[in-house]
Amino acid sequence: MRQRRAHAASGQETAKRLLIVTGVALFWTAAVLLRLGYLQLVRHGEYLARAMRQQQRTIEITPQRGVIYDRNMHPLAMSVGVKSAFAVPAEIKDESLAAELLSGIVNVPPDVLEARFQSSRSFAWVSRKLPPEKADAVAKLNLKGIYFQEENQRFYPKRDLASHVLGFVDPDEKGLGGIEYELDGKIRGKSEKIIVMADARQRWFDGSEAQRERGANVVLTLDEKIQYIAQRELVATIEKTHAQAGSVIVMNPNNGEILALANWPMFNPNVATGVPAEARMNRSVSAVYEPGSTFKLVTLAAAFDQGLIRGEDVFDCENGSIVLSGHRIHDHKRFGLLTVADILAKSSDVGAIKIALMLGPQKFYDYIRGFGFGAMTQVDLPGESRGILHRPEAWSGISIGSVSMGQEVGVTPIQLITAVSAIANGGTMYRPHVVQELRRGAKVLPAEGPLAEVEPRRVIRPETAASLRRLMEGVVLGGTGFLARLDGWTAAGKTGSAQKIDPATGRYSPRNFIASFTGFAPINNPAVTILVSIDSPVGLHEGGPVAAPVFKRIAEQVLPYLEVPRDVQLNPRLIQAAYKKQQAADAESLEDFTATDFSGQPDALLEESNEGVTAQTPAPPQRLPQSVTRVEESGGDIEVPDFSGKTMREVSEICVRLGLDPVLVGSNLATDQTPAAGATVKRGTKVTVQFGMPALMKQANKSMGGAPKVARVRKVYKR
Repeated sequence: MRQRRAHAASGQETAKRLLIVTGVALFWTAAVLLRLGYLQLVRHGEYLARAMRQQQRTIEITPQRGVIYDRNMHPLAMSVGVKSAFAVPAEIKDESLAAELLSGIVNVPPDVLEARFQSSRSFAWVSRKLPPEKADAVAKLNLKGIYFQEENQRFYPKRDLASHVLGFVDPDEKGLGGIEYELDGKIRGKSEKIIVMADARQRWFDGSEAQRERGANVVLTLDEKIQYIAQRELVATIEKTHAQAGSVIVMNPNNGEILALANWPMFNPNVATGVPAEARMNRSVSAVYEPGSTFKLVTLAAAFDQGLIRGEDVFDCENGSIVLSGHRIHDHKRFGLLTVADILAKSSDVGAIKIALMLGPQKFYDYIRGFGFGAMTQVDLPGESRGILHRPEAWSGISIGSVSMGQEVGVTPIQLITAVSAIANGGTMYRPHVVQELRRGAKVLPAEGPLAEVEPRRVIRPETAASLRRLMEGVVLGGTGFLARLDGWTAAGKTGSAQKIDPATGRYSPRNFIASFTGFAPINNPAVTILVSIDSPVGLHEGGPVAAPVFKRIAEQVLPYLEVPRDVQLNPRLIQAAYKKQQAADAESLEDFTATDFSGQPDALLEESNEGVTAQTPAPPQRLPQSVTRVEESGGDIEVPDFSGKTMREVSEICVRLGLDPVLVGSNLATDQTPAAGATVKRGTKVTVQFGMPALMKQANKSMGGAPKVARVRKVYKR
């Protein structure tokens, strides 16, 4: 009985204990479930974010910028993949040793690297965008906690070619100049973020890309070959004249497309950091200067358009001086009676002043504004200046005289070439532009913002433009711009020699000038307008001897490259004189001789050439005597190719690529050449290529008139 009672009591005790254990277990289970529910439902977001911070790191890297091409789809700017080194300091056992080893490779002080390691235990940049050799050296260290990430780096394969148009970027691939800045939002695209993940042992590896969208590609109006020609000739002129700066612009006057834009000083956008701001300045759109005599084109255009003058009208230039409001203004020469054509050809200041007085201040001002001066051209490049133009109410008694000859007014090169292009094309102003289109893949993007199309506007009547073209041709044929005369094409233009203001005195400097020339060719169907501006040349400082020959050298390379038919027969005596000079030249100096530069020839030869170009009837091109065209064909390392049947453009491209200097004679297709195909010559050797002229071209040449002549005198204008 007692045992039975003891057994029952024991069972009750066991059941009680089981009940307690079960209760406790149920309580803890409920507590755990409640806690889990609280964590999963209430604080899920907080703990998920904390876990993400522990397990992954999102790195924003430079986006894939679009490619910038020239008009022929040659890449001028692109993004290439490079490696950037980063560290996970929590994995580095000896930070001091790691910093010391890395410092010698990435050129970052060890204490700077240590500070980066200590600032974050999960991520720190070691060095971004390493050159391949440095990335390999870091990898060979095999340091634990050091990793690589692929990034994009901007690369300019042609170095300083068109650098002021292209611009440059900062280390984060943000545009800081040129098209890179102007279209940064289009080229840059959206930012790229890379997620770097960590496993349970805190070992890091690449995760997924958060987002990636490449920027749009840009197709420019520039032609890299024309750009190269412009830069080469500008640099040669700067070296020859020891000038401080300069600009060259080549434009299509029929639509405003800029084919080349060159400035000096220039820079390499691949290493733009530390380059002086002066070298990065795009002088073609930002530099403001007094245009000097080139502005007389605007003065005459306004008077012609108002019907106040004709080319044969005569003005009394009063022996080279005139008095305005008690101030005597002197001409650069003592001119007497001059026709309007001679006023432009000889660049008479007194004549221009008298024409401006006929217009009056307000009408003159209206035409100046009509040509775009005092306002931005809206070119699709950053940093454009509007120039300087005061309203007539602010003019003094002599202002109308000063403005008529290019003083008291400030212009930019882009403004001036745009105005001259309007004269070339018949009186229509086009917005200058360097961007042809934007593309994303095969899709052409709509033109928006700075790329939006601007309706061209008429600034002068076609008859006015035609009169000015004839007068500008006279400047080249027998005036101050005779050194700009082309061999094989008609040309028109105007010289300018503007005194600069001396900052120390506030007066015009007696030594520092801006020598300029702007013109176009051919006259009847202009293919290019070219502006040359040379700042502060040493020695000769007038636009005629300094800038006009640059126009000539550029035009005589660009026109055959563009396959522009010749509209004037080459003068045989000039050709033979050039080759005799070349034949007699020393072989070492052969590179420096320009076959079409006759500035060193006697005046008699130049006068005879003037008559020959305008008066002779074109004859079929004849093969030049071998004794005249012979050049040194041995001792070189370049094999002359066979040009037979090729166009002028093809010949020019091949010669530029090989480093040869082409002399192109005639038109149509190549028929003969000297040196012969297969000969070996030195770099810079001149290669003469003869082209056949079609019959249609002969008829066109026969129908052309001679140089503009003054037929009669209608009026004589005196004070």
